[in-house]
Amino acid sequence: MTALLLADDDIEWCELLTEYLSTEGFTVDAVHDGDAAVQQILTGDYELMILDVMMPKMNGFEALREVRKQHQTPVLMLTARGDDVDRIVGLEMGADDYLPKPCNPRELVARIRAVLRRSSTQVKGVSVETPLKVVDIELQPASRKILCNNVTVNLTGTEFNVLRELLSRAGEVVSKKELTEVVLERKLTQYDRSMDMHVSNIRKKLGAYPDGESRIKTVRGAGYIYILPTSEKQSG
Repeated sequence: MTALLLADDDIEWCELLTEYLSTEGFTVDAVHDGDAAVQQILTGDYELMILDVMMPKMNGFEALREVRKQHQTPVLMLTARGDDVDRIVGLEMGADDYLPKPCNPRELVARIRAVLRRSSTQVKGVSVETPLKVVDIELQPASRKILCNNVTVNLTGTEFNVLRELLSRAGEVVSKKELTEVVLERKLTQYDRSMDMHVSNIRKKLGAYPDGESRIKTVRGAGYIYILPTSEKQSG
């Protein structure tokens, strides 16, 4: 069974959700403050953490920051309904996805499974044995490892899959709608900035080309493009 860590200070809700998730094939451990969440995820063996923003001792953002210093375990954040700022901050800090709270348990299960699929070593449509090399970036699907100039870059599962899509079509514009549907496995809604945040995180982690040019550019109203240097285009 898939082991999950649920971090939320609403004990009654945790009990109800734990019971529901167990019927869906998950085992769940629950903690009720941010400090306990960090300690548990770093010392336990979990495939995903469900992390509420509002918790005592250490809030969800602080907990996520501490976890991301050492761990790329997938994190699904629960944010206050209608609070776009919380969602954006969570994604900027490395959350894989978010869901407004209170949420429908069925939708939560769907999101959990989608995040787990994105973090899986099985990459749809690409042989897990074949690395993808674009200029100075090498993406290794089997190990889900990213090298930039032979230096390892730590990406979340979601960021890895976004980069894979962009690298596989380097030099072409990939629409935000398509990336959202393929990687996040949901329809793009009008105010959904999730993909913007994931792309922004990838940019920061990869850095620019040696000449200062951005590797990934946003094409307003169209999507994103992984830039090929002029020399690479000419040699191609």
